Amino acid sequence: MDVGRNNHEVPTINNCLDTFDIAFGTEKDFLTVHQDTTDTHKFGYVIINQSGDTVMRLDTAKYYTCFGDTIQYFAIVGLKNKKGWWAIDRNENLLFEVYNTSYGEPSPDELTNGMIRIVDKKGKIGFANFKGKIVIKPQFEAATTFYKGKAIVGRQCKQVLWCCKGDNADKHYLTKCTQTGYIDKKGQVKEMGDYTLEQMQKKLNWPPGD
Repeated sequence: MDVGRNNHEVPTINNCLDTFDIAFGTEKDFLTVHQDTTDTHKFGYVIINQSGDTVMRLDTAKYYTCFGDTIQYFAIVGLKNKKGWWAIDRNENLLFEVYNTSYGEPSPDELTNGMIRIVDKKGKIGFANFKGKIVIKPQFEAATTFYKGKAIVGRQCKQVLWCCKGDNADKHYLTKCTQTGYIDKKGQVKEMGDYTLEQMQKKLNWPPGD
């Protein structure tokens, strides 16, 4: 189970899925993004509607990667002048920074049960809905995805190395929080106390492995 804690220091990658679907409106109103894998054109990503018309062109001078597969209302991209991953709408407006799920690896969060984790400049975690609207402002040091209308959150957290030591080792971290609880989809804290993550998972009948 991933208990989110933000990490801005992630390695850059210079590739994107050759094609993927991005739904910027209803499920019937999706746009398909195609990448120029030859790296010979200014616009590395061309976005096409269902009629085959080009509606957006993403300049490789601005974007270096993109993520997603059948995403509604927004695309998740990497910008050359900004750290982290960003959600943009069809007019290329920045909506929010997307939480990175794996420490030290490029792994932007995905929509789960209609919600996606976001972060602010201080690394606090909040949530946006599937339309790209911020519905829970960043305020938590750790947060899981939503399950049955609940997300486990943590306060007073720190990352603890559990594997492996050494300068060249592939390091893995656990997030330990002094205070653990859960929220509903409105961001209301329903319970918070001196629980471990495992205790809160058991209390909420959280599914194994999540």
